Amino acid sequence: MRIKRPPILPKSKKILEELGTNLRLARLRRRLTAAQVAERAHLSRMTIYSVEKGSAKVAVGAYIQVLFVLGLEQDLAAVARDDVLGRKLQDAGLLTGRRAPRRERGDAD
Repeated sequence: MRIKRPPILPKSKKILEELGTNLRLARLRRRLTAAQVAERAHLSRMTIYSVEKGSAKVAVGAYIQVLFVLGLEQDLAAVARDDVLGRKLQDAGLLTGRRAPRRERGDAD
């Protein structure tokens, strides 16, 4: 049975590809081989190559492992730290704090 994956938006794909390129450059600057990064991250070399291509099929955990191996985990911690839009919405009182209504069991996606 195939896993149904949601479609990835072109902008998201571009961001992943840029991340992959940046990770590859970071690895090369550190003079590490893909095999060394794979061993340290407990991933296969093929997964490292997929990460460096920015594949959306790779689990986010693999990207995180590579960031840690390269010493770039502090960049990950900064991803959603400064949520300007969220703070503005919160300050404006637009966030109600209510959950979305439950769907009926018979509803299909």
